[in-house]
Amino acid sequence: MIADYFENPDTDHIWFTVENDNEILSIAYCSPMTFTNGTYNLYAIGVHNDHQGKGIGKKMMAYIEKELKSAGHRILIVETSGTDNLALTREFYEKCEYRREATIKDFWDEGDDKVVFWKKL
Repeated sequence: MIADYFENPDTDHIWFTVENDNEILSIAYCSPMTFTNGTYNLYAIGVHNDHQGKGIGKKMMAYIEKELKSAGHRILIVETSGTDNLALTREFYEKCEYRREATIKDFWDEGDDKVVFWKKL
């Protein structure tokens, strides 16, 4: 995932972090979807457990949406698991005004669906 970002100065992959006093609080990574016009996929976002619930994730989402939109991109896709232990993650995306667009049954494993969220930038 990270190779193109470090090896290609013209990459349109985006990695970003939130730091405080040289401590990384969160990371995120997105890249364009192949064969699309202006559609990106957010492949990773995470906030350190000690800093969750403080609005960092929501600010990160707003930042990446703003950056993508200002660069002329149209859509951001987010994919996650449909398992019970990721219910709060799915709720987070809904609070960030992402629409649940699709569910692909048994995608990750038997009983573990892929849930796809969509947002127009």
